[in-house]
Amino acid sequence: MVKDTVGDLNTDSFVKLLSKLIGESEYVQNNPPDLIPQEDRIVRHVLDALLPYSTQTGGGPLIVNHVTYFPGRGNVIVEYPGTVPGKILSFVGMHMDVVTANPNDWDFDPFTLSIDGDKLRGRGTTDCLGHVALITELMRRLGETKPKLKSTVVAVFIANEENSAISGVGVDALVKDGLLNKLKEGPLYWIDTADKQPCIGTGGMIPWKLRVTGKLFHSGLPHKAINPLELAMDAVKEIQLRFYRDFPPHPKEQIYGFATPSTMKPTQWHYPGGGINQIPAECTISGDVRLTPFYNVIDVMKKLQEYVDDINNHIERLESRGPVSKYVLPDEDLRGSLTISFDEAMSGVACDLKSHGFHVLSKATEEVVGYVKPYSITGSLPLIRELQDEGFDVQTSGYGLMATYHAKNEYCLLSDMCQGYQVFVSIISQLED
Repeated sequence: MVKDTVGDLNTDSFVKLLSKLIGESEYVQNNPPDLIPQEDRIVRHVLDALLPYSTQTGGGPLIVNHVTYFPGRGNVIVEYPGTVPGKILSFVGMHMDVVTANPNDWDFDPFTLSIDGDKLRGRGTTDCLGHVALITELMRRLGETKPKLKSTVVAVFIANEENSAISGVGVDALVKDGLLNKLKEGPLYWIDTADKQPCIGTGGMIPWKLRVTGKLFHSGLPHKAINPLELAMDAVKEIQLRFYRDFPPHPKEQIYGFATPSTMKPTQWHYPGGGINQIPAECTISGDVRLTPFYNVIDVMKKLQEYVDDINNHIERLESRGPVSKYVLPDEDLRGSLTISFDEAMSGVACDLKSHGFHVLSKATEEVVGYVKPYSITGSLPLIRELQDEGFDVQTSGYGLMATYHAKNEYCLLSDMCQGYQVFVSIISQLED
């Protein structure tokens, strides 16, 4: 049995390593252009832990490859070779960057690991430096104990997960270069979710911006203005009604347990300023579409553009407000207008519930946690849909806490991480059979 050889998580070693990683978290915040993470600060600690058991320097079994596409922003691929060619499993997605943290908003220093009973506190403990440390400990233990496995076990620690707008730095570049091709031969476990259960579905995201143009005028003479604020409100309502008509709840959402269907809503409002007695000339509403993976983001963007075009062409039909509220001034040959634009869209993913990889993860979770309750969210994870489209059997799980994901006062539980380690060992053991 693999468990008899590998054992349980060495909590002292894990906490010591995690303390080093959280100590670097200030320097791996990802919020360009101001904050460009230097993931090699994390890589250094991962290599310090694994190289003593590597073929390169320690005479051990681990094959360690540090792959860099941008200075200071490396990725690490670690392989523990098995005896059967083509029999493989992988743990991928443990990213070495974090979201920003303002120490003034926290009750403790976000950039230093602190311990409060079972709580391990600091930026990155849940997302995702805790998982970096956890998988590093797993690979180190394989290197130490050298169990004879049929399966090759691969871990891929990646750069640049928190900002998918920048490409060619992390896992996308590794896939493009073919460095992960052999991982298609077995299940790929993306370790970057939370709450100890398989996350079987995520949402796509389409950030949108609607610029609305009217006519500036004194608010005491509203009949001579085209009020872009009113136009924006009425147009967004019409766009939403059409969106929910064309993209209603999908039958598969119940199978996957999505908490909500696809949604389209505003989240921000901007206007150029001016006095309260002035109707402005323009405003902009921004928001997002969260799309369950059973709809295509390209189809949705085309439809949103069609809605806007139709409203522009027939803007006099749009319901307005009050006796002098209007979106057309015929005497001046003026019409209000809408322009929609999109930032980079991201597709959601529905994991293959029939795959051996999913059943193994489910059984391991039930064995270790005591129950298995897969869940889906319309929150978005970058990169994994692209992996699925490339032919990888992507399954996702994680052992931080959803309640502290991207939040201030982030923490994870040591007991959860211990269970995560046991789940990984159970996966390896099951796939041996």
